[in-house]
Amino acid sequence: MSLTQLEAARAGRITPAMEHCARVERLAPETIRDEVAAGRMVIPANQVHLAGRLKPVAIGIAATCKINANIGNSAVSSDEGCELEKLHTALQYGADTVMDLSTGSDIDRIRTAIIAASPAPVGTVPIYQLVEELEGNIEDMRPQQFLDMVEHQARQGVDYMTVHCGVLREHLPLTNSRLTGIVSRGGSLMARWMMVHQQQNPLYERFDELSEILRQYDVTWSLGDGLRPGCLADASDAAQFAELDVLGELVQRSWKIGSQVMVEGPGHVPLDQIAMNVQRQIEVCRGAPFYLLGPLVTDVAPGYDHITSAIGGTLAGWNGAAMLCYVTPKEHLGLPNNEDVRQGVIAHKIAAHAADVARGRPGVRERDDALSKARYAFDWTEQFRLALDPERAQAYHDESLPDESYKSTRYCSMCGPQYCAMRITDDIRQMVEAGGPAETPAGESP
Repeated sequence: MSLTQLEAARAGRITPAMEHCARVERLAPETIRDEVAAGRMVIPANQVHLAGRLKPVAIGIAATCKINANIGNSAVSSDEGCELEKLHTALQYGADTVMDLSTGSDIDRIRTAIIAASPAPVGTVPIYQLVEELEGNIEDMRPQQFLDMVEHQARQGVDYMTVHCGVLREHLPLTNSRLTGIVSRGGSLMARWMMVHQQQNPLYERFDELSEILRQYDVTWSLGDGLRPGCLADASDAAQFAELDVLGELVQRSWKIGSQVMVEGPGHVPLDQIAMNVQRQIEVCRGAPFYLLGPLVTDVAPGYDHITSAIGGTLAGWNGAAMLCYVTPKEHLGLPNNEDVRQGVIAHKIAAHAADVARGRPGVRERDDALSKARYAFDWTEQFRLALDPERAQAYHDESLPDESYKSTRYCSMCGPQYCAMRITDDIRQMVEAGGPAETPAGESP
């Protein structure tokens, strides 16, 4: 059996996956190796997927901030073709990983197609498929069935898995005073199982066995936050932090076995609490990469939660979050379509990029400065090329100035030829350099 990326790094080895990540991140291969060895970075790369078309991705504080896009079949809509289209869109606009959250029918077929088509790491939440097989009756689950499902998905090539091992029976009373209770699907399912059986979370009790399965395939843990807050009123409460303490324990147990691990985080968090949440996770989990859903900074924007999430994600990334899970405009409202995926990815790509600029990541500001240079030079084609969403940038420009000749004008339709501040500034500079008034370009008003 091959070593996991963590085991190889601890042995001082630089794997081909580490070398690839080093080139992408503009870091020394030794830096990638050392960060993986310390547990501050993961490279989700199931050996099955790695033997196919996977391009490894580094997730950690020393790397650029990554974004994940959730796709997957629904019990009420969608199909394989739709999900592959969403996968293509997510990757086209910059998603670094994708999660297949399929429910309903044909889960195995859809997941197999997604993994085969995806050069990006693919994550899952195994309990979703198990509950489908149990026809919605989580109370019928036997712990061994869950272990078998994890191994089944590992054999398919899943690169990382969200498992809600940290929700303990004694945590459940802490949620009684919450405004929105338990909002994690996996967390609520495990809570129901514990209440029906009056037993401890079997995924916590059999964590070492689960870790051993993941280690065999080098599947990365994504320790799920089953008690994440689902509204601002529930943020940073006793239930959330009680689970976080358990996740900190599980991080060290995972490392001891040799499996890679990252930790999921909230959720809905007021802006003034985000830095504290990130810093607390880093401390409790000994620097294991933090992967946040959002966080959403307000609850009053249904239909625009990709924006409320991107605001929180920017601050979280600046403070040390390693990956942001995108939120689409359909969050809380329905299953995202292809356009929702596009908007969610772009919003969070902006957030991650802004965080990387603030953290001074190698080479990140170069793109901003290059676009600004192109903007001042009125090089519209180069501006479009450098934009995070080139098609949208050009479409907005061409709405009012569609003719190709307008790609070389020194103005846009906002200011027109007379009021463009940058054109006026450039004219002034030319006057200063020439020692007198600059000539007015042909076809433009003085």
